[in-house]
Amino acid sequence: MKIARPLGAFLLALAGLLVLAGPASAHAELTSSSPAEGATLAAPPRKIELTFEEPVTLQPDPISVTGPDGAKWSVSPPTVTDATITAAVLPSGPAGAYTLTYKVVSDDGDKVTAAIHFTLSAPVSSSSTAASPTSAAAPPTSAAVSPAPSAAASSDTSGGIPAWVWILIAVVVVVAVVVVGLRLRRTRE
Repeated sequence: MKIARPLGAFLLALAGLLVLAGPASAHAELTSSSPAEGATLAAPPRKIELTFEEPVTLQPDPISVTGPDGAKWSVSPPTVTDATITAAVLPSGPAGAYTLTYKVVSDDGDKVTAAIHFTLSAPVSSSSTAASPTSAAAPPTSAAVSPAPSAAASSDTSGGIPAWVWILIAVVVVVAVVVVGLRLRRTRE
């Protein structure tokens, strides 16, 4: 009977650790992007900029932009500075919905693949395609860096343990602690 309290305290501490372990296993979150998630642009950007909450490294073929009918933009080799990735682009294609897909490796080694969706309200003009994607000096037009909603990284296909698994484990541990506590209480009475 004297072991019940230390056992209960141990199980409660273990449950607390499991609950707090979930956020520690998070992947690199996108904090801002240019173009921003859901943005409608009158003119195509000349540069893509992705900022994460922690430093990242690149996977092979790290950035691609695909538009209507599978139109692909030319993307220069991206540069990484701490938690920001920058790449010049050579846009091409009609007005419509575009998807920017990025592939990075988070600080803890997990691979993260996600997408940002934006719309061009006008087709890319021939003057827009005159610049080379390697000339990153041109600033983005109409695409100011703004916080991307958490939905931007919702297509995460990394191999980490999802948060719902940690939550389920914590709930099971808490239920087990309550059941053990109730059984020990009944045996005392």
